[in-house]
Amino acid sequence: MIVKTKLIFVRHGEATGNIDRIFHGFTNSELTKNGRMQAERVAERLSKEKIDYICSSDLKRAYETACTIAKHHGLSVDIRPAFREINGGLWENNPWDDLPNLFPESYDLWINEPHALQMPEGESMVGFFERLRKETEAVMREHAGKTVCIVAHGTVVRVLNCYCVGKPLTQLNDIRWCDNAAITVAEHGEEGFQLLVDGDNSHLSDISTIANQSWWK
Repeated sequence: MIVKTKLIFVRHGEATGNIDRIFHGFTNSELTKNGRMQAERVAERLSKEKIDYICSSDLKRAYETACTIAKHHGLSVDIRPAFREINGGLWENNPWDDLPNLFPESYDLWINEPHALQMPEGESMVGFFERLRKETEAVMREHAGKTVCIVAHGTVVRVLNCYCVGKPLTQLNDIRWCDNAAITVAEHGEEGFQLLVDGDNSHLSDISTIANQSWWK
């Protein structure tokens, strides 16, 4: 019998850092009013999905999103700090528009060669990838053959998408960013991963963060 484990990755709803354009990695920011609406939308979208286990980063924006999803399934949320966003070090709490001037070298790597990034006094992208890979593999071992929902952060979902499609970290820029409260789904079996859904935000429509921010366009 072939055992397949389904992984549903959800990016947290819109948080204050997203809408104010401030870098929040380890910074424990809150969901906005729109972010809570997004959490409700993604929870409704997943309400008919059979979910056996749900976990999240320990940061409030991810945990609150996860709790909103979990209530439709009668589940409690398992907090797993290893699914936190990347530790930005000195980048934390700085406006995105200021980063190119404050940290030109690391910002250039973030944009052009993210695999080589070392956040100043923070985390490297390689170290970040390794903690996510190890934690994801631990979840799959613990819940083999089940459907798992992991609620985390933008860079987390991007890196795990890269991992699931089998690309090396050097090709991270081939992986697009997903919207707040978007869904990415992968299935793991004997032959490895299959990506089923890539950053779907169709349930958000008028309350999409990306669609309503001019900087993204």
